[in-house]
Amino acid sequence: MTYRTLIKVAFASSIILFAGASIAMGPGGNCGGVGVGVGVGGGGGGCGDEQNKAGSGCQISSSLGAPVVELSSESAATLLQMREEEKLARDVYAELGEKWGAKVFNIAKAEQKHMHAMKKMLDRFGMQDPITDDSRGVFQSQSVADLYNQLVESGSESLLAALQVGAKIEELDLSDLRIAADGVNDPVLAKVYSNLSRATRNHLRAFAAQIEREGGTYTAEFLTQEEFDTIAASDFEKGHAGAQTKRNGQK
Repeated sequence: MTYRTLIKVAFASSIILFAGASIAMGPGGNCGGVGVGVGVGGGGGGCGDEQNKAGSGCQISSSLGAPVVELSSESAATLLQMREEEKLARDVYAELGEKWGAKVFNIAKAEQKHMHAMKKMLDRFGMQDPITDDSRGVFQSQSVADLYNQLVESGSESLLAALQVGAKIEELDLSDLRIAADGVNDPVLAKVYSNLSRATRNHLRAFAAQIEREGGTYTAEFLTQEEFDTIAASDFEKGHAGAQTKRNGQK
């Protein structure tokens, strides 16, 4: 079974119990049909290291006047998946960061904010949160928990292996965010997905740079190798203005 098949099976099993009840609750939720938007940038910090240039990229802002556009069943299920996928990334990075002490794994803090962005979107559509226990490595689905253990085990072999796990998670996340955004007509959720994608590209750049510094290479699995290499070699993207920070930290 391929990595992608494994992760898809894991997420599918974790969301299937929630999708029906969540969608049945209908749009609007506690937001009264207006909702709270979440701006998730991919900003670069001024500290000069990769995890700060990658940035948390999450700023909570209101989007009063933006009506909720109901999601299809498929889009609602994908939103649930993205909420769990961000938790998986956060938990893996927190664990590997403690083991290796590499600053790049501070990206876990950004993933926490991405989780929060997804929770805001669940609230926007009145959907039930699939995360009932926020403890590290705890997931509703045993399959996702097993996947977490697999990733941590792989990343515990060496620092280079840990960095490659990070690149794999970000590559998968970027691919899945594209799928999630497809067919979404709600303007707030579409913007959140766009901004999360920008932040994810920055995270990918951060891990790719560290892999290079360790003298390693990375073989793409979910993007083409050409696209992965192009993103990795390009400048870090900054915030909502679309400005960029070069890989050496210069504007």
